[in-house]
Amino acid sequence: MSTNRQYRLAHRPVGAAQETDWDLVTEPVPDPGDGQFVVQLQQLSLDPAMRGWMNAGKSYIPPVEIGQVMRAYGTGAVVASRHPDFPVGELVTGEFGVQEYALSDGRGVRRIDRELPVPTSAYLGLLGLTGLTAYFGLLDVGRFQSGQTVVVSGAAGAVGSTVGQIAKLHGGRVIGIAGGTEKCRYLVNELGFDAAIDYKSENVRQALRAHAPGGVDVFFDNVGGDILDDGLLRLAQGATVVICGAVSQYNSTAGAQGPNNYLALLIARARMEGFVVTDYEDRYAEAIDALAQWLADGRLHNVEDIVHDSILAFPRTLTRLFTGENTGKLILELERMA
Repeated sequence: MSTNRQYRLAHRPVGAAQETDWDLVTEPVPDPGDGQFVVQLQQLSLDPAMRGWMNAGKSYIPPVEIGQVMRAYGTGAVVASRHPDFPVGELVTGEFGVQEYALSDGRGVRRIDRELPVPTSAYLGLLGLTGLTAYFGLLDVGRFQSGQTVVVSGAAGAVGSTVGQIAKLHGGRVIGIAGGTEKCRYLVNELGFDAAIDYKSENVRQALRAHAPGGVDVFFDNVGGDILDDGLLRLAQGATVVICGAVSQYNSTAGAQGPNNYLALLIARARMEGFVVTDYEDRYAEAIDALAQWLADGRLHNVEDIVHDSILAFPRTLTRLFTGENTGKLILELERMA
C-alpha cells in the first residue's frame, strides 16, 4: 500500500471518548532515512490507560498532544529498512501508534522471538506490558507470598486475569471480582481461581466477607471506586493494596472518586501503593523469561480477546474496555481494507 491511515487526537474528551475525538488522516507511507525502518502494523494493543493518555495535565507519562498520532503499542513486520539491526521481514513490537505504518529508529522496539511457541499477540499481552505489570505489581509491589489470600478487581481483564494466575502458580488463594456470570465462571473453571464475585449481581462487601473470612493479604485493584472501598474493609493485618488502575473512574466527568474507607489502612497497619511498570524497565528480561517459561509449560493461559477488522474499527473497539465487553487482553488485528 502507498498510503497510511492513522488516528490523530483532535479533542480532549469529556467523559467517554467518542469517535469525533480523533481525526482519521491519510498520508503517504514514510520512507526510512539512515538508521530508520518502516513497520507495517499487524496488531494494536487496546488498553484502559489510553483514555488517560488523552487528558492534559501531569501524569506518569506525557499526554498525547492534539494533532499527534494516538499512542498505542503494536506488533508488525519491517517492510522497508535502512537500519542495520532491523532488516526487512523482522517481526517487532513497540509503541507505534494507531496507524497502519510506523517510522522508527529502533528506540523502545523489541524483536519478536520466532523460536518461542507463542502467538505474536502474546507480545502485547503476557509477554508485553500486561504480563510485566502483573508480574511486578503482584510480586514486588504486592510482596505476595505463598499461602496468602489475593483479591483481584477487574479480574477478567488483561492484567487481572494474569495476576490471578501468577498468584495461583505461586501457591496463593485467589478471589476475582468481575462483571457477569460467564466471566466469573471462566475465572474459576478455566483459570483456576478459588472464587469469583459478580459485582453486577452480588453484594461485593458481603461476598468478600464470605470468601475471605480471615482477611485479604493483597488487594490488587484495577477498578477503583466502590469496589476499592469494599476491599479496604476486608484487609488482613499488614496487608498491601496495589493500585494498578481505576477503570471505573477514567470516564468520570465529576472527578475521580477517592477511597472513603482509607482509615482501614490504619486499623490493619496496611499499605496502599501505586506503581508504573516502566519503573521496572531494567528488570523486564527477568520477568519475560519467567512469563515465557510459565506460558510454554502451560501454567499460564494466554487470555485474549482479538477483534479482526480494519483500523477504522479502532474507536468503537476501544469502548469495549469501558463497557465490560472484553475478556482478557483486547487486541485489534488489522485487516487490509480499502
